[in-house]
Amino acid sequence: MINRAGREIPDELLEKYGKEGYQGMNYRDSSSYKKAAPVVRATVDPKRSKMVSSIREALEKCGIRDGMTLSFHHHFRDGDYIVNMVMEEVAAMGIRDITICASSLGAAHDPVADMIEEGIVTGIQSSGVRGRIGEAISYGKLKTPAIIRSHGGRVRAIEEGDVHIDIAFIGAPTSDEYGNARGVGGKSDCGVLSYSMVDAQYADKVVVITDCLAPFPNMPASISMVDVDYVCVVDAIGNPAKIVSNVIRMTKDVREQMMAEYCTQLIAESPYFKDGFSFQTGAGGASLAVNMMLRPILEEKGITMSFAIGGITKPMCDLLDDGFVKCIVDAQAFDMGSIESIKHNPNHYEISTSQYANPMNKGAFVNKLDFVILGALEVDVDFNCNVVVGSDGIVRGAPGGHPDTAAGSKCSIIVAPLVRGRIPTICTRCTSVTTPGEAVDIVVTEYGIAINPLRADLLEAYKDSSLPIRTIEELRDEAYRITGAPRPIEFEDQIVGIIESRDGTIMDVIRKIKEVTI
Repeated sequence: MINRAGREIPDELLEKYGKEGYQGMNYRDSSSYKKAAPVVRATVDPKRSKMVSSIREALEKCGIRDGMTLSFHHHFRDGDYIVNMVMEEVAAMGIRDITICASSLGAAHDPVADMIEEGIVTGIQSSGVRGRIGEAISYGKLKTPAIIRSHGGRVRAIEEGDVHIDIAFIGAPTSDEYGNARGVGGKSDCGVLSYSMVDAQYADKVVVITDCLAPFPNMPASISMVDVDYVCVVDAIGNPAKIVSNVIRMTKDVREQMMAEYCTQLIAESPYFKDGFSFQTGAGGASLAVNMMLRPILEEKGITMSFAIGGITKPMCDLLDDGFVKCIVDAQAFDMGSIESIKHNPNHYEISTSQYANPMNKGAFVNKLDFVILGALEVDVDFNCNVVVGSDGIVRGAPGGHPDTAAGSKCSIIVAPLVRGRIPTICTRCTSVTTPGEAVDIVVTEYGIAINPLRADLLEAYKDSSLPIRTIEELRDEAYRITGAPRPIEFEDQIVGIIESRDGTIMDVIRKIKEVTI
């Protein structure tokens, strides 16, 4: 079938997974479903301890066996130790055919690629894949197609029962002996534990791994003792210094500064820019610069944001401290400044990823967003965005909250250079689609700005603007003039990945690379 995003999805794939092709942003609005439920082992005897001496003992007590699904969270990002510690023990026990259901996987988890080749790991379900795992998927080494979901889509899949977690492993900076776990208070603070909240509630067995055992009760708990089976103390769960990746950076690049200025002017001239507006920005150079550039405009016009959400960085926390934001609702701390903020500022709140972005609950924060600023690897002339597959055909990206916030916000702004490394960013057809064009409102490049023709209201709002408004086709043509039309990547027929829409329908498929083309 050809889905609503214009992508061909094989009928046999839809039948195999019992899925539909993507039908539009609001296709499942008002539909009903019965939530899944875990198998719970009661703790009736007050003398029974939850403490285990090692990860191996936790695995044994959880009844680890071939074919299970294990889940992990990525609040430590490139500094995470938990995935490798657990999977090394799984491999040493001779366990095989494991599916990893993680909120994201990165270069820190490169050793898992070897386990894919050895048949220890045969399934990957994640909101992001980078590093050697992405290469293994792209070259067809994973036994089953990887399933890529947004952050909201991952929560939906767990709550709706599309994926059932046998054992969840939660790396917690602090926990007491009964499993009350927090994202702060230890030597390895990560701020929040938002991604793992759904895992704790829906997994059959839950293991908290900490490097700081706190006195009981460790409150207020992000993960409650009522959901935890075992607690394991290790030397270190992660390196907080590596929470900040190269993606999270302030920019001095002239091109990024220009795009940030365009974004700031777009927001300031928008009909949604008024007292009480809501905002999410990414962690890229241009996105972070917008936070700084908005400050004098907020001050001049006496405007205060009602709330800010998303992956939070220090510049947003500074706006909170100085009274330009009433509150921050946080699903991921992106740097040490944001971790310190959630420790000390009572208006900086931790929320679950379901509260943040699950499209199938009774209302998520993304639905109340006015503006979101996002990046993209590619944007095509239909405004479809690719943030998963690189220009060489390798899986190397993460939907994260991209599709969720784009669909939920009143004005979604994509910031991307016209060309990256002699490769067009604005193109005729994306390598893959992560976020459908109907959810994308404005595309900002250093060569000009394109407004989605579906948004007649925005076209009207900016018709007298001094901003360099162009059509998306004009931007594509300029990119091709500079670089030449891109040479298509050659793929084989084998499907190695599935990109799910946030509502569980199929947005696109990823095929095995036949030839790497730079």
